[in-house]
Amino acid sequence: MIIVTGATGKLGRRTVERLLERVPADRVGVSVRDPRTAKDLADRGVRVRQGSFDDPASLVHAFEGAEQLLLVSLDRTGEECVSGHRAAIDAAVQAGAGRILYTSQMGAAHDSRFQPCRDHAATEDLLRATGLPWTALRNGFYAASALQFLESARHTGDIALPADGPVAWTGHDDLAEAAAVILADEGRFEGPTPPLTGPVALDFDTVAELASQVTGRPITRTVVPGDVFREQALAHGAPAPVADLMLSIFAAARNGEFTAVDPTMAELIGREPATFGALLERAWAE
Repeated sequence: MIIVTGATGKLGRRTVERLLERVPADRVGVSVRDPRTAKDLADRGVRVRQGSFDDPASLVHAFEGAEQLLLVSLDRTGEECVSGHRAAIDAAVQAGAGRILYTSQMGAAHDSRFQPCRDHAATEDLLRATGLPWTALRNGFYAASALQFLESARHTGDIALPADGPVAWTGHDDLAEAAAVILADEGRFEGPTPPLTGPVALDFDTVAELASQVTGRPITRTVVPGDVFREQALAHGAPAPVADLMLSIFAAARNGEFTAVDPTMAELIGREPATFGALLERAWAE
């Protein structure tokens, strides 16, 4: 059986849907905090069990019978993130999982300037130490993050953000499909995959040009000093750790941590991944 955690989240839900196109429903199970949110999956024959990263015993039960387990990374940072992943990995070992797959990130490294990439590197170390077969899906940086940064530009006509560098912004739908393909073809990758990325790395200067094309009106790009950006984020209600985390994305991008573009995604899904321009056009049409 293939078990997916976080199956009601943005990436987990899409992955389950793509997986059900490839394997029978009775071969798929999900671990969710509240089984009621996955009732529609249960109605389709998917095994739904309650599992919480804060309750290791529940995870052991949720992971029972896992030939493969897809561990979707937690939306936490630092030790809180890594300890949750550690609990899930220990539960997978206890449950007798055959292989653990993990949604890591391109740029995962202990010396990254972006805390989540350091967390991913630490989690990959935990996977390596289990002795089990494992795969780390080195996902491209979520395009949804860029779209969130651009939200105010829809109204102001100006992308006012710190100095950045090229980033291989990548869509959730493509990443979910790639994960489903890898799960359906067990053992396709050992250890970290190549970067699973969109077709090109873009900085926000180029994004401004794309946004101008999408909207048919000029969208400018203004570089905001990091300390000013942080103060603006705090003024808009962001907690200090969140403001610092957002700022670190730009530092990591300037450091070239998200520039890699690789053909593996296209090979997996059988087509070119969605361009950022297409994702932007879809999002701004809503």
